[in-house]
Amino acid sequence: MSANHCSALPALPLARPINRDWLTPVELGLLGAIWGASFLFMRVAAPEFGSVALVEVRLALGALALIPFAWRVRRQIPSAIWPRLAAIGAINSAVPFVLFAWAAQRAPAAIGAICNATTVLFAALVAFAVYGEKMGARRALALLVGFAGVVVLATSRSAGAGNLLAVVAATSAALLYGIGANMVRRYLTDLPPVAVAAGTLSMSALLLLPLAFAAWPAHAIPLAAWLSAGTLGMLCTGFAFLLYYRLIQRNGASRAATATYLVPLFAAAWAWLLLGEAITVPMLIAGALILGSVAISLRSKH
Repeated sequence: MSANHCSALPALPLARPINRDWLTPVELGLLGAIWGASFLFMRVAAPEFGSVALVEVRLALGALALIPFAWRVRRQIPSAIWPRLAAIGAINSAVPFVLFAWAAQRAPAAIGAICNATTVLFAALVAFAVYGEKMGARRALALLVGFAGVVVLATSRSAGAGNLLAVVAATSAALLYGIGANMVRRYLTDLPPVAVAAGTLSMSALLLLPLAFAAWPAHAIPLAAWLSAGTLGMLCTGFAFLLYYRLIQRNGASRAATATYLVPLFAAAWAWLLLGEAITVPMLIAGALILGSVAISLRSKH
């Protein structure tokens, strides 16, 4: 078709920009559902694999899912940054993943998910205590309320033998997440987010490999455990990281962090529906306190 013929065509009205306001809440809900399901998959797989071996599978599969995306920006990753990626990967992925998997063998899925919600509070506390960021009265109140929820959860006897050790492990993992979040924000902001995710997961998998080899179970691992571990790595780690960073890039970190509200709700719902785990009164009280405190903390940033 000639240029003259093209100019003879009637002018078409300009297309209206597509309104994608609906996409963010859908993706936040999807991320909450996926991360909530991770605690279900840990409950199924951790007793068969053990915590260290399960996390090795999770890290390796999560890294494999992200490497094709990170490969496109590989030239933006300086070789000198890999030791830092390894250190942050250990703090932000390997050790907390192991702690959550260890807790999943001893307490209902909702316990770990509720403790995970304190990550936002620990991130604020570390920023104040270590990096000198200001903390107003509102955020200080949020910390007190959130940690009161942890105390309620730790002192309840709803799981029979008690949740204390599982709550300590899961809360320690959330503390490491809070430290890792501050380190990523201060030392890795020049790197593309997908490169940070793929790099930290890859280095974590390499660091944990000798321990996982030594701790690999001698018995045959059931298919259900393998499927749970695979889904935990590819979906709940690899794909979820991509979705999370997509939300951060489009809406900012504060709004993306609101997925934190949904994780305990979905974790409890999945475990109730698929594993028959009870939702107890202490869980509800602790969840309300912690999620309320997270809401206060996030709102105080604006």
